[in-house]
Amino acid sequence: MPFINILKALVDRTPDSVGAILVDWEGEAVQEYCHCDPYDIRFVAAHKGIILARLKELHDSGRVGAVEDVVITSTDGHLIIGCIDQDYSLVVSVGRSCPRGLALSHFRGAIAELRKEI
Repeated sequence: MPFINILKALVDRTPDSVGAILVDWEGEAVQEYCHCDPYDIRFVAAHKGIILARLKELHDSGRVGAVEDVVITSTDGHLIIGCIDQDYSLVVSVGRSCPRGLALSHFRGAIAELRKEI
């Protein structure tokens, strides 16, 4: 299944979803699907590398296990960031009205599908 189909399915089945983007290890967009200006989701995704790098430092220090995903909640919504493999990550943005657990469940399903494709 092409990446765009996986991202579209994720966004379409997650209530109040803004968009999803697949990025490489440098934070460059590989594919996105969103209900916003693509620049906005690309900007957020480019900065996810900083967050993942910090979390990986914790892992390298032996204080936590390997990072799979992280949810950041703000006043506007939830940002979910997850590792597909060493080179690719998935980022999804959803509004606050979407339950985090539901968004995370759909997100993890998309991660599994992307791992099969990459």
